[in-house]
Amino acid sequence: MFKFLKPPAQRPAIADDQKDAAYKKYRWQVFLGIFIGYAGYYLVRKNFTMAMPDLIDAGYTKAQLGFALSGVSIAYGISKLVMGMLSDKSNARIFLPLGLILSGLTMIFMGLTHWATLSVYSMFIILAINGWFQGMGWPPSGRVMVYWFSQKERARKMSLWNVAHNVGGALAGKVAILGTLIFGAWQSKLYFPGFVAIVIAVIAYFLIRDTPQSCGLPDIETYKGDREANNGNEKSVQKYSSKEIFMKYILKNKMLWYISIINVFVYLVRNGVVDWAPTYLKEAKDYDLSDQGWATFAYEFAGIPGTLLCGYLSDKYFKGNRSLATIIFMLFVTIAVLVYWLNPKGNFMVDQIALIAIGFFIYGPVMLIGVFALDLVPRDAAGTAAGFTGFFGYLGGAAFANIGFGYVVDKWQWDGGFIVIIAACILAILISLLTYRHEKKHSSL
Repeated sequence: MFKFLKPPAQRPAIADDQKDAAYKKYRWQVFLGIFIGYAGYYLVRKNFTMAMPDLIDAGYTKAQLGFALSGVSIAYGISKLVMGMLSDKSNARIFLPLGLILSGLTMIFMGLTHWATLSVYSMFIILAINGWFQGMGWPPSGRVMVYWFSQKERARKMSLWNVAHNVGGALAGKVAILGTLIFGAWQSKLYFPGFVAIVIAVIAYFLIRDTPQSCGLPDIETYKGDREANNGNEKSVQKYSSKEIFMKYILKNKMLWYISIINVFVYLVRNGVVDWAPTYLKEAKDYDLSDQGWATFAYEFAGIPGTLLCGYLSDKYFKGNRSLATIIFMLFVTIAVLVYWLNPKGNFMVDQIALIAIGFFIYGPVMLIGVFALDLVPRDAAGTAAGFTGFFGYLGGAAFANIGFGYVVDKWQWDGGFIVIIAACILAILISLLTYRHEKKHSSL
């Protein structure tokens, strides 16, 4: 490992009368750092979809652009696993901002490149490089969460942090459009968000701290006095190598495999809707650029209250059962997708309500799968567990939503694409029933 990525050494303990104030300060400071930092990742992950209608007008097919866009998902899925393992041994304060800077520079390069020289394969490679750097965002965020927030409070804090997905995703379209207003060229949808992302990375660096011990503070279980509530998951596994962690705590974890497969279908639904929304709304519903931007903006921001509600229900009403909340929310997603698909052209308000409903309900399951993964492994394997579920979600679900969905729509029109999305909703619910039975049995023991 590069020396500058290694976790900082533990600092001498600060005075007892200063610990409480310091802990409260740092907990919200690091939370804000990973929140705005991860939101920044979305500015340079989703901005290419805003340029896709312009590229279709230039003569590219949906299948070609879906193939190019899949570079992000394929590389991100692999990177999330690799970077997850690396992040467990790295300084989150450096790891997260570094990835965001590199991702921003990649999109700046893409936007400023002479497009006459870019083939679909060139776009795929550049977007794959971007996807690789994107994998440096979630794992260090998960690392920060498990070190600074105990398991008893983690679902609620994770649901609040997960809102960064929605904030970043919603602002991605607006920042891309702002770039065109400032620079007057569609290519600015690519390079302008890259500059913004670099600024955000610098801010995140000054806010994030790696662990409480690196700040002279005790571990979170000691501070909160709830070590017994963690079911042994606070146990350190740093004496093991990354390979040993992966073999012992990941590959042999049956429940982690279940939720990883669910993640394939959840991500297929999420990306199948949001990544193709600008193109679908333009072609099938005749919306203009402003309408497309507002529609995706509403979709993403609707996920904020939905995510918070899902986390609250999972903790308070379902007593920590992640599967039951996932099943309920995915049922509502299925209904909303049907409305979005079958609504006739011209009913703009109905399309908006349907998109808002999809956004409201889909991000709860996205969040819960991440929380579930952290619950299932010891603290120092958090990044690896997050990377494992992300590997399936992006390499399977998101990649198909990009490349496979484009081919399906080219061959069977938009009806074929929506049949695929509905099937993914149903499969996510069915497999969640298996994890629900396992959780219910485990909780009754």
